[in-house]
Order: sequence, then C-alpha cells, then structure tokens
Amino acid sequence: MNTSVHAEVDLGLVWRNRFASLGAAFYTPLQPTPLPSPTWVGTSPAVAHLIGLDRSWLASSAGLDAFTGNVPITGSQPLSSVYSGHQFGHWAGQLGDGRAILLGEVDTLSGPQEIQLKGAGLTPYSRMGDGRAVLRSSIREFLCSEAMHALGIPTSRALCVTGSPAPVRREEIETAAVVTRVAPSFIRFGHFEHFSHNGQHDRLRTLADFVIDHFYPACREAPGNPYAALLEAVSARTAEMVAQWQAVGFCHGVMNTDNMSILGLTIDYGPFQFLDAFNPGHICNHSDTGGRYAYNRQPNIAYWNLFALGQALLPLMDDQQQALDALEPYKALMPAALQRRMNAKFGLAQVQDGDASLTEDLMKLMAQDAVDFTIFWRRLSHAVSDQPEPVRDLFLQRETFDAWFARWQKRLRAQPGFDAATTRQQMLSVNPRVVLRNHLGEVAIQRAKQGDFSEVARLQNALEHPFEDIAGQDDLADFPPAWASQIEISCSS
Repeated sequence: MNTSVHAEVDLGLVWRNRFASLGAAFYTPLQPTPLPSPTWVGTSPAVAHLIGLDRSWLASSAGLDAFTGNVPITGSQPLSSVYSGHQFGHWAGQLGDGRAILLGEVDTLSGPQEIQLKGAGLTPYSRMGDGRAVLRSSIREFLCSEAMHALGIPTSRALCVTGSPAPVRREEIETAAVVTRVAPSFIRFGHFEHFSHNGQHDRLRTLADFVIDHFYPACREAPGNPYAALLEAVSARTAEMVAQWQAVGFCHGVMNTDNMSILGLTIDYGPFQFLDAFNPGHICNHSDTGGRYAYNRQPNIAYWNLFALGQALLPLMDDQQQALDALEPYKALMPAALQRRMNAKFGLAQVQDGDASLTEDLMKLMAQDAVDFTIFWRRLSHAVSDQPEPVRDLFLQRETFDAWFARWQKRLRAQPGFDAATTRQQMLSVNPRVVLRNHLGEVAIQRAKQGDFSEVARLQNALEHPFEDIAGQDDLADFPPAWASQIEISCSS
C-alpha cells in the first residue's frame, strides 16, 4: 500500500448514496479490508467515462489503492447489504453481500450509478466464506461484464480488476483480486424476499417504494396496485434479458433469486459460459449436478424466480390474483422477444407465421450435429451473399441442412426490398464474431497468474468490438481446442 489507512482519496466524483438512506435494517456499514502489494490487472476507460472518472486514476497508485479497498474514498459510504433468497430451488435463508462492499452511488450523465467492490474482505454476511474473490473468477467477471455490454445485453459493468499476492484458499491456494462493479442498482429479488420472509412488511414497502420512485416511476401512475405494476415491469425486463441470453448462447450458470437483478440486468458472473457446440441441455456450472440451470431451462427458471418475487411482494398487494396477473405476460413476452432476436439473426425484419418452426428445426439440426453456435451464425451471415459451403460444412446431415437452407433463403428473399449486401451487414451486426469462450478466458487467466496481463487486454479489446473483423484476432474467432471441453467452472470463486 502506498498510503496510510487514515488517508483518503478524492476521485472527483459526486456521491449521493441513496441506498444508505434506507436505514440500518438494510445494510451494515463497514470498510473494505486492505490487500498487500496490489497491482492493476485490467481497466475499462469506457466505464471510467460512464461514471465521470478521469481515466488517469486507472493508472495511478492512488487509484490502485482506492479500487483495491486499501484507502477510503472521499464522499463514499461503504456498506454491505442484507438479503435472502432461493438457491438451486431451495430456501437458503439470510444471505447478503458476503464479499461485496457498496462504496456508494455517484451522479453521472447517464444517471446515478452504484460502485461496488467485489472481493474486498469479510462482511457480516460472509457466513463460512472469507470475503475474498480470486484472480481467476475476477478476470472472468471483468471481461464478461464488458463483453455483454458490447453485445447490447443489459448488464452490470466492470471498471477495473486489481490483483494481490495475498493467498486465498479454494480447491487450491490462489491469489486475491478485487473487481470494481458498476450498475444503476445492485438490488436483487432476494432483497424483497428477505423482508417478506421475516414478516418485516413495513421495510418491504420501504424497499419497494424506493425501487419504484427511483427506477420504475411509471408504476406509481399505473392503474391498480403499484406493486403489482412493479412486478409486471420487472417481469418484462427479465423476459427481454433472458431472450438476449438465449439468442447469443449465454448460460448464466447460477440463476438463484439472490442473483437476479430487480432492474433486469445480468449480474453476478460466476460459472457462466457461452456455448461452443450447440447443446440445448448444456450445464455450464460444475456445481449444478441436477442441471437446474441448463441453457434450455433458463427461460423457465427466470419465471420461477419472478414467481418467488411475486410471493415476496404479496403483502403489498390486494390478493394473490394481482401477482398472478402481473406474472402472466412473461409467458408470451419471453418467447416473442426471443423470436424477434432470432429473426434478426436470420436477417428477417418481421416475425411471420412459420418463423418459429424455421428456428426450431434449425436448433434441432444444430443440436444433432453439435454445430458451433457462434461460428454458425457468423457463417450464415456471410452466406446471404456468398457461397453456402462454409456454413454447410458445419453439418454432418448435409441434405437436411440443404433443405432447411432453401427454406430460409426463400423466406429471406421474399421480404419487400430485399438486398443481399444490406441483409448481410445487418446480420453481421447482430451475430458476433468473438464471444468470451471459456478457453479464451482460461488462456488469459493462466498468463495473468504468471504476471502477464497482456492477454487480458487483448481479449478485452476484441470483446469490446465483438461484431468487427479485426486483423490479428482470427484465433479468438476460431473453433475451441479439444481441451476446452475439459474446463470445469463451478460456484467456487
């Protein structure tokens, strides 16, 4: 550390700290626990710009200490919040920020943004944990947060990740790291479950009013019960988010209710994965022995979690039917949102009868032939105006694919004003060339463990421009190596 524990760093940010105004029942104030000899691992100038932070802080020793949790930040009010939740479908009771410390909220041109340190030390909610995060998982979260944003998927962001030689015990001894996360709010479904389950209905109402007033003001003006309107609005955002996950082949891996954002953001990047060979039943989380959070189950699990949120909000509603009515639109919204996304990937401007079967038949064929998900869509984009052989070569059942391809071409070219070159560019703008495959992250992590962070930076640059054909990145857009299928990602981080 470069400064004393009594010194402060003024980052030049305007802090508001609205969550802290909720009161002592919602959190515990505490300071992060310092780490020795911190070092920069990765930084995001784009997120620095988002929050109005001078990017020079991301190269300074004072900024390094501040974002490792080694010195207090002027204007911040560090705290860890309490929440509960369902984990793997079972009520887990009180949870809370076991290794996350919310520094506070800053005013930005994009609206207020909360800044949170993940891995900053023990909190009252750490339970049996040590309050730390390891370098491996911190790099994955940093890269994936920014990758998802570049893909246009609602997500928390990551300002930076710092590392320390401090040992952390997981399956083996690893080293510590801290990710600085940014989002308009880190409030989760589990926050509502906590106060509802404990019969603290006044505090439940306080929390719901806080969320409505600051993030869903239209719910206050909606006819009927404002809390039912809140549930419906959260359901709609969640439906859109999950549809985007499915369309890009993203598996979250641990969709517990305490990992679900009340704003419909992708949060808590743990055992996530982007699909390699398409397998609708793929389980990316080695800890998920029952396959609860398999790729094809994510839409239904999201509804299950929304139902749990609805149960938590029941004390604020007139009757159970209000909650059920608020949840009902999800059943149509999610598949409709997904079909719109799939149609965009196909180059189809509008959804028509028959598009669902076009999609389903392709998914079945891709699953049978274990076709690489990302490479398929990229090659299909080029096939609009080029020869179909590169995409055809991905399949073993060539004749079956040829029949499907002919159906797609007929549907595509029947669109009014169809232009092959324009459609190709539109498809390339939604079908990424590069995603954060597990093996790409693993290569960056292994080099980082040796003190070489250049691959983190190289991969970050590619992921920030996922739709572009950038020279020197062919290896990042290639098929995964054979050893990639042996990578095991678990809840341990």
